[in-house]
Amino acid sequence: MAKEELIQFEGLVTEILPDARYRVQLDAGHEIVAYTAGKMKKNRIKTLAGDRVTVEMSPYDLEKGRLIFRHKDERPAGAGGPPRGPQRGGQFRRR
Repeated sequence: MAKEELIQFEGLVTEILPDARYRVQLDAGHEIVAYTAGKMKKNRIKTLAGDRVTVEMSPYDLEKGRLIFRHKDERPAGAGGPPRGPQRGGQFRRR
């Protein structure tokens, strides 16, 4: 017997819930509760509120889903935190 096809949607994480669950607002307008997929846990991919994600859902229960992909931000990589000053030390470590 073949397994039922899963449906994929894109959405926005609106809230972080306990036990690695998230409230996701889908692009279609629905709001669901989703959990982190095992590969995302294994590779330590962190998901924060405001992240764009891809959610996989079963056609039997359209209220729950699984986060399978976190989309990268549109921001440039160097625009992160404050600039760092010169680092002390050199080739040898001080004791």
